[in-house]
Amino acid sequence: MARIVMKFGGTSVGDVERIRTVARRIAEEVEAGHQVAVVVSAMSGETNRLVGLCRSVSPMHDAREYDVVVATGEQVTIGLLAMALQDLGVEARSWTGWQIPVQTDAAHGRARILDIQTEELIRRMEQGQVAVVAGFQGLGDTDRRITTLGRGGSDTSAVALAAALEADRCDIYTDVDGVYTTDPRIVPKARKLSRVTYEEMLEMASLGAKVLQTRSVEMAMKYNVRVQVRHSWPEYWSVPGTLVCGEDEIVEKELVSGITYSRDEAKVTLTRVSDLPGMAARIFGPLADGNINVDMIVQNISEDGQATDLTFTVPTGDRDKAVALLEARREELGYQSLIATDGVVKVSVIGVGMRSHAGVAQTMFKALADRGINIQVITTSEIKVSVLIAEEYTELAVRALHTAYGLDAG
Repeated sequence: MARIVMKFGGTSVGDVERIRTVARRIAEEVEAGHQVAVVVSAMSGETNRLVGLCRSVSPMHDAREYDVVVATGEQVTIGLLAMALQDLGVEARSWTGWQIPVQTDAAHGRARILDIQTEELIRRMEQGQVAVVAGFQGLGDTDRRITTLGRGGSDTSAVALAAALEADRCDIYTDVDGVYTTDPRIVPKARKLSRVTYEEMLEMASLGAKVLQTRSVEMAMKYNVRVQVRHSWPEYWSVPGTLVCGEDEIVEKELVSGITYSRDEAKVTLTRVSDLPGMAARIFGPLADGNINVDMIVQNISEDGQATDLTFTVPTGDRDKAVALLEARREELGYQSLIATDGVVKVSVIGVGMRSHAGVAQTMFKALADRGINIQVITTSEIKVSVLIAEEYTELAVRALHTAYGLDAG
């Protein structure tokens, strides 16, 4: 017998029929003798509808009341799913975040989980009752009001609950049947990975892969929660998914596990920046204060010791804000010109096997050069190499790299 947390996203519970289907899947785990807790999102599209209502009533709404409204989406789902389980003869009870409670800080709309009190859940699960828990929400530690967790909140709720329950694993049901070596829509020969390390999944999630949210992977790695990515459709229930686990559970590590890409990139270049100590801090400080995440950075060598060019990337949605902040400080920073462009994409190769193998970056550079793809910016870490290229070469680059590292199936 195992203790399992199962998480189902909005499309998996998008209508009553799908909720009944999810209930049948949960019932199978109960019949197998497992203790089960389920975390669900709001029905597909419901959170967006509720957010829209808040904005239509008050564009500058109170964040505490915003959380009261948007948290109701999950409350509807847990009640319907508990009823569907009961209809199948499975004992089940719904739980909102404040009833457990899931203790969070009081940062409404983007709260972080501090603690989950699981004593009563465990007692009931040991008696055979399924706990159906609302994802995405909690209870503020200082104001005792409903909070929501922001982007990726339900995945984070599920992993945090699995950690608190000391569950054997956390199954994330989604619209894909696992984690692939790259996007199968671009590379039909992409392979599904049976296992991937927390570090690799964290890099994949942050570099463009949409399977899991970064926050949930960070929490899984911190608390050593084994996460399995599975497809929610019945025809895939018997198909193994991808297990996200510690490196010690993977006997033979791939040199490269995956190729990711992110189109959410804008490139900013400042020309003829004074080559002086502290200049980088003066440039990036205002961007940090404006909550703009700077990613790839490259600084050209200063030939005369006087001035250099500085290039970096920001999320596409933050480009105009970044430009405005830098232009407002043009006199202080003393750069000659500012050039901001879209139309670029970040392509990355990821794998824990890089730690013990040389030549990974060279393989990447050669594969791109052989196809006439120019590299604009390069960044590296212990288990990844990322390059910035023109967006028009995205598919060609991903296919070339997938082949170059021997990832093509069959």
